[in-house]
Amino acid sequence: MNWYISALKRYAVFSGRARRKEYWYFILFNSLITLGLIGVDHGITKFVTGNNALGLFSGLFVLATFLPALGALVRRLHDTNRSGWYVLMNLIPLIGPIIILVYAVQDSEPGTNEYGPNPKEVVTEAMADGTALQSN
Repeated sequence: MNWYISALKRYAVFSGRARRKEYWYFILFNSLITLGLIGVDHGITKFVTGNNALGLFSGLFVLATFLPALGALVRRLHDTNRSGWYVLMNLIPLIGPIIILVYAVQDSEPGTNEYGPNPKEVVTEAMADGTALQSN
């Protein structure tokens, strides 16, 4: 859950790098919350019009988390040493999202790249020095 909160705190940050863990935990919790809100919209509040999957609450949540999700994906692409503009590949039907998925599951580029230091190595060095980040 800390990975989700930290990604939300970096609301519209498109610079830097994001580990696989940060990106996929964000996607996991965002999807679970969206599914829960879809259930609330369909089952309890009936705030759904027509055959739309998203209702009022789930639609507002997806809209509110669009920029954090985009920022997390761009930082994840940076971690694999790719430009954030690769996000536009999602516009290519069928094949684009598959390519982005392959990039998102790839391991980090070792060492420092043009987008910053490797987040894995920064955490490992902090733990070795005894200055590991405290989690709340």
